[in-house]
Amino acid sequence: MKPFNGFVQRGRVVGWGIAMGGLVLFVLLLGVGFVLRIFYGPADPHREENPSRLVGEVIQIEVRNGCGVAGVARQVTAYLRSRGFDVVESGNFEHFNVEKTQVIARTKSIDAARKVAEQLGVDAVAVSQEIAPDLYLDVTVVIGKNYPQLKPFKKGLNEYVQWP
Repeated sequence: MKPFNGFVQRGRVVGWGIAMGGLVLFVLLLGVGFVLRIFYGPADPHREENPSRLVGEVIQIEVRNGCGVAGVARQVTAYLRSRGFDVVESGNFEHFNVEKTQVIARTKSIDAARKVAEQLGVDAVAVSQEIAPDLYLDVTVVIGKNYPQLKPFKKGLNEYVQWP
């Protein structure tokens, strides 16, 4: 029995031709990528001044429970979503000692935070600005111990939430 040394076609080894063709194609693709990188440069990772153009017209929000009462972040999330806001994240805050609910603008524009505060019934004094472009959202809501005064809780706890 003869040892196998590739596919032989008319006296030539076909396997080596395929390997060389693949190598040439790979080098060509690397060259094209290099040329495109020179002419177009890397993508800019910074957010634009107007984030609404980046993420659409809907205000993106994160909701955090800062009072420690179970279900309040879920209740506020459901309430805001029912009003057309995009709540992208919901959960607990870093501690549960927040006395008054806070609405924090995460972009250069504080208008989105004011709209959210108005929908929740939060006083304009509780609206602040802490720009954080790495969060990729417009507003953070931290629910405080004054949550019963907010609009989502004035009509009853179960109206906006589907409990699991």
